[in-house]
Amino acid sequence: MIQTVLYPGREDYAALLQRPHKDAADLGSIVAGVLHDVRREGDTAVLRYEEKFDKVCLASLAVSEEEVQEAEHLISDELKQSIRLAHANIHRFHQAQRMQPVSVETAPGVHCWQKSVAIERVGLYIPGGTAPLFSTVLMLATPAKIAGCADIVLCSPPSPQGKLHPAILYAARVAGVNRIYKCGGVQAIGAMAYGTETVPKVSKIFGPGNQFVTCAKQQVSMTDVAIDMPAGPSEVAIVADATCHPRYVAADMLSQAEHGMDSQSILFTDSEQVAHDVLRELEVQLESLPRKEMAMASLRNSRIVVLRDMEEAFDICNEYAPEHLILAMDSALEWTDRVVNAGSVFLGHYSCESAGDYASGTNHTLPTSGYAKAYSGVNLDSFCRKITFQHLTPQGIQSIGRAVEVMAEAESLDAHRNAMILRMEDLSAN
Repeated sequence: MIQTVLYPGREDYAALLQRPHKDAADLGSIVAGVLHDVRREGDTAVLRYEEKFDKVCLASLAVSEEEVQEAEHLISDELKQSIRLAHANIHRFHQAQRMQPVSVETAPGVHCWQKSVAIERVGLYIPGGTAPLFSTVLMLATPAKIAGCADIVLCSPPSPQGKLHPAILYAARVAGVNRIYKCGGVQAIGAMAYGTETVPKVSKIFGPGNQFVTCAKQQVSMTDVAIDMPAGPSEVAIVADATCHPRYVAADMLSQAEHGMDSQSILFTDSEQVAHDVLRELEVQLESLPRKEMAMASLRNSRIVVLRDMEEAFDICNEYAPEHLILAMDSALEWTDRVVNAGSVFLGHYSCESAGDYASGTNHTLPTSGYAKAYSGVNLDSFCRKITFQHLTPQGIQSIGRAVEVMAEAESLDAHRNAMILRMEDLSAN
């Protein structure tokens, strides 16, 4: 079911840390063809591909106000309360990320400052296939609203009945989304990247998706629109010692495994007993999962790796650079400095990944496939641009003018040099 590896050498790390790969030989050309049609035909192409891929014939792409109001009556009060609680915590955490203005006089008469400006129109892609990810609506729309994005555009694939999941619509209302559309897959990414008669063009696209959505985001990001980050199948790494609760560790691995057949869960431990106990718990808990077949497929991509000590466990974990990292140990807080590469970290026995996925307040849109070595998860800054300003007085020209002249001359950029010299000469004449 799941491979167990004992005491690998460092030369084995690369092979052990391989992510699952799908055959993508034809993926790029298929995606490019759909994007081409959406760019050329707009709504007509989007509606055609909705019928082809989502098996739904739509009269309109836009979700009406009546549909949003109807959705509120289709979910339980308890779910609505849970969504509002999660939204409040996500809002609190991201509100605290507001950047303080930076202003400094770098030299006499040279005043530089920076301000944060919201991206005016952002696009949110919300998967709705094997699981309607209404939690992702909260994770993306909440910081977008705090940042001050004027237009928040949401696209999600409809059901065969032509409806979006009511929890997605309710979460969108709570988080402040103002434009909602029924379209999914590559056609939704194309619609937001290029704009159609109905779906407005956005400046940046956020959100997870399957391999087709991921490929589409990468293609449109080359020329037409920014994206949040490269993304692939979801993953978790767990570093556990003898103080861990094997039941909890197994449950955390299975919660990741039920995301999809290409998800991955890796346990790093310094205890063969822990490895044995977790494996046994996986077998027991797996039997009761409704998504058992999907979880089993995911576990075939997964591993339990026994290392010689915790230092070695953290070395290999940092090399893996997981999207989610759980430190299942009594001394978790003492090991945080050893975490170098990770998207989001869960400390101790009670900080399950599920908490961050839904309601603790941190964002669950995170770098996968090793990109945590270079990328951050979605945060308030993801929805902002930083604009710098400088104001030079005559004193400022005196402070840096000669340095600018010399450096421009050294780079053979005479127009740059002349722009400064003209000002210096005028000031000297006065």
